[in-house]
Order: sequence, then structure tokens, then C-alpha cells
Amino acid sequence: MKGYLIVLLLCGTLWTVESSKILFIAPMPAHSHFTLVFRLAKELVDRGHQVTVINPYPQKPSIKNYTDVSVEELTVYVEELKKNLLKLEKGGMIQTMTEMFNMGGEIADRTLKNENVQKLLHSGENFDVVVMEYFINDALLGIGHHFKAPVILISPIATNGFANFIMANPAPSSYVPTLSGAFTKHMNFWQRLQNFLVRTVLDLVRETIHLPKQRKIFKKYIDTDLELDDVLYNVSLIFANSHVSISDPLPLVPSIIEIGGYHISPPKKLPDDLQSFLDNAKDGVILFSMGSNLKSKDLSEDVRNILLKALSKVKQQVLWKFETDLADTPPNVKIMKWLPQQDILAHPNVRAFISHGGLLSTIETVYHGVPIVGIPVFGDQKNNIAAAMNNGFAVSMPLAEITEEKLSWALNEVLNNPTYRENIQIRSKLMKDRPLKPIDSAVYWVEHVIRHKGAPHLRSAGLDLKWYQREMIDLFGFLTLVSLTMSLVLYIILKKIVKCICKKKVARLSKTKKNK
Repeated sequence: MKGYLIVLLLCGTLWTVESSKILFIAPMPAHSHFTLVFRLAKELVDRGHQVTVINPYPQKPSIKNYTDVSVEELTVYVEELKKNLLKLEKGGMIQTMTEMFNMGGEIADRTLKNENVQKLLHSGENFDVVVMEYFINDALLGIGHHFKAPVILISPIATNGFANFIMANPAPSSYVPTLSGAFTKHMNFWQRLQNFLVRTVLDLVRETIHLPKQRKIFKKYIDTDLELDDVLYNVSLIFANSHVSISDPLPLVPSIIEIGGYHISPPKKLPDDLQSFLDNAKDGVILFSMGSNLKSKDLSEDVRNILLKALSKVKQQVLWKFETDLADTPPNVKIMKWLPQQDILAHPNVRAFISHGGLLSTIETVYHGVPIVGIPVFGDQKNNIAAAMNNGFAVSMPLAEITEEKLSWALNEVLNNPTYRENIQIRSKLMKDRPLKPIDSAVYWVEHVIRHKGAPHLRSAGLDLKWYQREMIDLFGFLTLVSLTMSLVLYIILKKIVKCICKKKVARLSKTKKNK
């Protein structure tokens, strides 16, 4: 009995040492965003940690050691914005970025003034680490500062201008494409020039529009003498939702950890009707989904008709995630309002995936080895599909260019050219061939930051420089000024020499004339 009590005491001691209190900040009302946060939060709960999550999707039923801080009202605001997502495809980069910055500012402000969040801030709680989804919501870092806890960011996309900047991660425009374009690592001169200009514009927009707005929100709600920048450039880690199997290999400082694919779970049993549909499709199945934010029902009638006509010509069965009823569908097209996408992609009869090119969908289809017909619309979707094409497992069909003939060609190419499936199988093997499962890597690094009180040993010296020093703008400016000064001095000297020579020549001519 005495030995039993000692064991219990030791177990209690280990729990005290190993169980940490972790706060997640994930207010973005988009299931694709919350999926990433919830996967890691739930894993940490399963491994004995106590987790609190600021989010718009409180769990029902509740989960032991998992506490929701609900910001459900944000869903109403964002659902209205989602109705206009398809229109962003027609707008330019500046319009898209402006809309996104406005949304980010609004979500940060509404989150910080939320009654439940304010209760948490004044609760006297403490946390060992704060994990925040980083999506144009910099002011929310003030919550981590309020609790005096180290902060880890989760980027829902691959490394980008914002994440690179706050970690001082090198990203040369010569071979690192911006996520807002459709370039890959192989760019010609004009594409590199365009990539450089786009990146410069985005940097200027960040510094002149986005960050000033976030700084005001930070000061409005967080009682501190520090500025947002002091907190922003003191982040411990960033988890990037990327991996070389789906993204271009890029330079990464030690404080950026790639964990792309960590949200993927073993396939679950499908509902009987879906299982039967997939099993009995002797020619295979095409899965069609525009993701959780874009809605197929919001496609114009002309585009829907083009899609239906092209799909009616293939011999495969088509499973289309469509949020409302759709009349006059061809016999081979099955409409469903919701689909378990990961579980369907795992079925061996799925031959192709018509996708908007969202990053989670791209990761899932690579993992399961299904080639893509991409219909990118906005954000990083064009970049994701461009990278997939560059790696040989996708065909792109931009929404603005879609016709029945082009879509039919794209489907025929992906379905009947074995190269696409062979290439994506190669990528699938790469994604799975890792020394550590990405979810295990994520958990390790969260606990590493807790153990080492923020892991300051990973901090780049580049963060001690001003942005213009880091980009060497001050050096280029100095060298330009020196070059201009030297050129001006040389010009003045040459001008005086020429003037002197001309005077002597004139004097000589005058003297010659007088002698005559």
C-alpha cells in the first residue's frame, strides 16, 4: 500500500511538471483556419496539457481540459464578407489586400472588446505559452503580452512577407515568389522584376496601412508602455503550414518550423451512401469542392452551366460539394451539401480533384496522391496551383478564363495522362517520408518553448535592426548617394577641364589671327 501511494505521488509530481496551461487565439471564423488550431490544441489536451481557446466554434459537447472562450458573433460579420469572395478574383492585388487588411483590423478589434475575452483578460489567469493563428491580426499579440507568456504563431499558409519580416527570415525576390501571385521559383527577368515590385508594394502597404491600424488597436485595449512592435518582434516561433512536398524549398531561420500536413488524420469510416457511391464507381470518381470559405452556390449561372456541361462528358462519377439544391444535374453528378473531404480523398477510386487550390485542400490531395484541376480565385490559391503545376500534378483553370472546351481539355489531361498521377505519388511519398510526424514536431516545439522560457536562443540578430537596415536600404541609399556625388564631382572636373581646354584653344586661335 505504501509503495502504491509513492507511485501515485510520483505520478502527481510528473503531471505538475509536464502539464502546462496553454492559451490558443484563433478568432477567424473560417473552418479551414480553425481546423489547424483545433488539431494542435486537441493533441496537446490528449497529451495532458490544459488548453484554453479563444475561437468562434465552441465545442459541443465540451472536452475535458479544453476550455472555450467564445467569439461566435464574429461569424455573422465574416459570413457577410464571404459573399463577396468571388468578386476578389476580378479585383487587383491592392484591392484584395485592402479588403483583407480591413477585415483583419475589424476582427482584431472585435475580438479584444468581446465580453468573454475581456473576462479572460481580467480573470487573473496565467499561461505558460500563447499560441496564436497569425492572419493579419497583429494587435492580438497584446493578449500574449498581457499574460506575460511567450508567443508561438501558426501561419495558415506557407512562409510569406509578414511571417518572414517578423522573424527576419531571408526571402530574396529572385527566387522566392510572393504568395499573392502565380509565379514559381523559376522566374525569368521580367517575372523577377514584377515579383520584386509586388513585394516592395506589399512591404509599403504593411508599413503604411496595416501596421499603423494594428498599433492603434493594440494601444486601445492593452495597458502597457510597450509598443506593438516591441511585442511583435519578440515572438518565439512560427509554425509554417508548408513542406517541400507541396511548397518550394526556401531558406528558413531556426525559429520558423515547417509542419505542413499536421492536420491530416487517419481516414474515418464513410457514411454508407458515400461508401457505396465510391465503391461502385467502376470508372472512378472526380471530387469537386471550392473549400469551406468559397461557396459553389455563389458561382454565376453561366459558370455553373459550363461546369455541368463539361462534367457531363466524362465517364467518371462526380461528387460535388454544393451548398444548395441544383436542378438539371447530369446523371453522373451527385450533389451533396457537405463532404468529409479527407476521407473521400483517401478512397482508391478517386481519380481527380477539382479544387480552388486552398492550401489545406492542396496538402490533403498531395498526401493522398490525387491530381488536381485547379480553379484558383484569390489569396495564395494561384500560387498553390502554380507550384502544383510546376511539380507536374495539376492543371490550372482560372475562373475568369473558364470555358466548356478548356475545362473538358483540363479534365481529359489530368484523368488520362498518367504523368500527373505519377508526379503526385512522388510528392505523396515525400510528404510521408519525414523523421518525425508533423503533429509530433509541433507538440515538441510548443513544449520546447515552455521549457526554455520563450526560446530566446532561436532569435535572429536581424530582429535588432530596423526594417530598412535589414533590407540594406540604408546601405544602398548611401552607396547611391556616394555614386551620385562622385559622378557630380567627376562631371564638374571634366566640365572645368573641357572649359579650360576650350579657352586655351580660343586664345591660341586669337593669337594666330593677330600674327597674320
